Amino acid sequence: MSAAPVVDVHAHVLLPELQQRAAALDPAGSTAAQELEVRRNGPESMAVSGPMIRERWPLLTDLDARLTAMDRAGVDVQLVSPSPSHYYPHLGAEHALDVARRANEAVRDLVAQAPERLKGLGLAPLQHPAHMVEALEHAVTGCGLRGVEIGSYGAAPDGGQAGTVELSDPALEPFWAAAERLGALVFLHPFGCSLDERLDRFYLANTVSQPAENAVALSHLVFSGVLDRHPDLVVLAAHGGGYLPTAIGRSDRAWRVRPEARRCARPPSSYLRQIYFDSLTHDPGQLAELVRVAGAQRVLLGSDFPFDMGTDTPVEDLRTAGLDPEAERLILTGNAAALGLHPTVLPA
Repeated sequence: MSAAPVVDVHAHVLLPELQQRAAALDPAGSTAAQELEVRRNGPESMAVSGPMIRERWPLLTDLDARLTAMDRAGVDVQLVSPSPSHYYPHLGAEHALDVARRANEAVRDLVAQAPERLKGLGLAPLQHPAHMVEALEHAVTGCGLRGVEIGSYGAAPDGGQAGTVELSDPALEPFWAAAERLGALVFLHPFGCSLDERLDRFYLANTVSQPAENAVALSHLVFSGVLDRHPDLVVLAAHGGGYLPTAIGRSDRAWRVRPEARRCARPPSSYLRQIYFDSLTHDPGQLAELVRVAGAQRVLLGSDFPFDMGTDTPVEDLRTAGLDPEAERLILTGNAAALGLHPTVLPA
């Protein structure tokens, strides 16, 4: 490995034993969750996604296949996180905590097989705020993981709006405080979208919902003052932060002219330099704009490994954005070192 390893912060692992456990804990809920996914994605997209997952199954489940693919892409280290399909919003509180703990332990065991190549994130059940701190502490102090992955909102068990937990919910304050205290990385990665069947064709359930969900979730964090109350919180947003960074001027305008939008201390655009983003924008101009508004110190390499909406060539993609050499260095390796994501570096 080179002295300055290239780190990919957006790489997933599929845990089949976790799926089996969740299905056994709540068979009816598991069936209902699958039916909801079909409704949200539509039959055409589901018919394409099944073969795609089967084709990429070894990359998601086999360590040797993963390491070979990393070598091919020029990636030295992956920060691996569970597939977002492992959120299981239908599970009750105790079962959801059980599954989160098992996910933490499974990622810990995977990382232990290749500690020079992998860092890990666990899970915390966002739909059950009272159990978030316990799951986070189990991941970080119990399993030695770098933090946890969460969705854009804590989905209600029935897929409806009643009982949904937004990132601005006061019930999450103990979680944000614990994450800040532990120096834990909180990886924001959407799964599903509250627009439901409006996105059930043309693969809009992914292409529109993922960036929209990121924008909504980050806006809840910013406008509610979470980042004012927890200035040292380490939040990493997938997919380049979605639509928010490139449309942040509208948020600033609302902050200036609408009293209900002034729950945060500063213009929303200033908080972009308090959040980390991955580089997965699929557009060099958009990536360059993300670097402009957030700063090169706040962007890290991300591939969404190994899904088809990710990229097999994250390093090459980064270099098409026309960034200066120092910005490229920070995104490829420097910012990851600052976050303790190099194998020999511990977070401060």
